[in-house]
Amino acid sequence: MKAVVLQRNGSAHQAFELVEVAQPNLKNDQVLIKVEAFGINYADVMARQGLYKDAPPLPSILGYEVVGEIVTSNASKLNVGERVLAFTHFGGYAEYAVAEELACVKLSKEIPTSEALALATQYCTAIHAFENMASVRTGESVLIHAASGGVGNALVDLARNKNCYIVGTSGSEEKVQLLNRRGVNLSINYSKNDFENTIGASNISGIDAIFDPIGGRTFRKNKKLLAQGGRLIMFGVSSFSGKKGNLIDKLSLAYSFGLMHPLEFLLRGISIQGLNMLHLSLDKPELLNELMMRAVALYKDGIAKPQIGWKGTVEQLAEVHDLMERRLTTGKLVVYWK
Repeated sequence: MKAVVLQRNGSAHQAFELVEVAQPNLKNDQVLIKVEAFGINYADVMARQGLYKDAPPLPSILGYEVVGEIVTSNASKLNVGERVLAFTHFGGYAEYAVAEELACVKLSKEIPTSEALALATQYCTAIHAFENMASVRTGESVLIHAASGGVGNALVDLARNKNCYIVGTSGSEEKVQLLNRRGVNLSINYSKNDFENTIGASNISGIDAIFDPIGGRTFRKNKKLLAQGGRLIMFGVSSFSGKKGNLIDKLSLAYSFGLMHPLEFLLRGISIQGLNMLHLSLDKPELLNELMMRAVALYKDGIAKPQIGWKGTVEQLAEVHDLMERRLTTGKLVVYWK
């Protein structure tokens, strides 16, 4: 079968090669999927740069999620010929991919492939962060960093459904306009304006829930902005992208988070939580399945409205990787085999 293999770390146009590889073997409770399309996530960019410690050793096949048809099944509740959305734990950049039974949900033909792919990593991350970890209540205030991205868009959908006051950050005026069209109450271009000062100058007394995939430079400001009982959910450290990953870079990142005293958490009633969907999917597969089913249900109810930012073919993979690394993309990025 064909697969896009990460042969070396570095720039997108030099790191990947489209080659023939052996078709993967199945274990119990797994299915083999003929892949129609797969999604791109920022963790893929970090893995290509050699900065994602959970990535498999080189040469490797990246890719967290696929949509396709089951061609072989060792699972009791999934049958050959069924169309599924699957969380693949790497291996998605291939014509055929393996997935655990609990990491699959059946898809009706009415759900477009591109929108279905957004329901995997992006919406599952958003749902768990918003509903389970932050437990956002109706009418609360939320701050969503990188709000025009895949997870950010999903969080905006969930926040709108709860009638929250939404503050969203993004890195360009075009993305700010996108956020305004999507109903964000206060949209901030962080490349021009300090989000802490902008929020401080508004009528918001504090933020109830903050969702941050950036980390580093945003952390201290986030902590200051939290209201009494506020929750900060971190699901990425994209600020580390482009670094060399050496000791100096790691120390610099650690320093940017600053010092924290437990008494502050007690007096203010605030909490800080981290989310890694790869670890969650491996350690709690039943929860992953619940999140995927919830995402599909929200889509069918018209609450989840995936924003598709880019669609292309495997020959354009390096191009979209480069665009994402330079933060020139929005929404879900989808790669088709044909």
